[in-house]
Amino acid sequence: RGAVPSLSLLMIEYNVGDKVCIVPNPAVHGGMPHRRYFGKVATVIGRRGRAYEIEVFLGNKRKVLYVLPEHLRPWKQS
Repeated sequence: RGAVPSLSLLMIEYNVGDKVCIVPNPAVHGGMPHRRYFGKVATVIGRRGRAYEIEVFLGNKRKVLYVLPEHLRPWKQS
């Protein structure tokens, strides 16, 4: 049923302090953040089961989200 996320993306372990990009996978609805956060860069601040606790800033507000690893990618500085 639908596209299965690649294992290489699911196997990435993020540590506290790592920067990640929020890139949702539409094939997996669980743990998907709201569309206002799509494309944002966030910082990993912990784990909650399989999900990662991430911190993202919207303007001057600090937001904490719980996102599954299917919707995260490592941040690559250009």
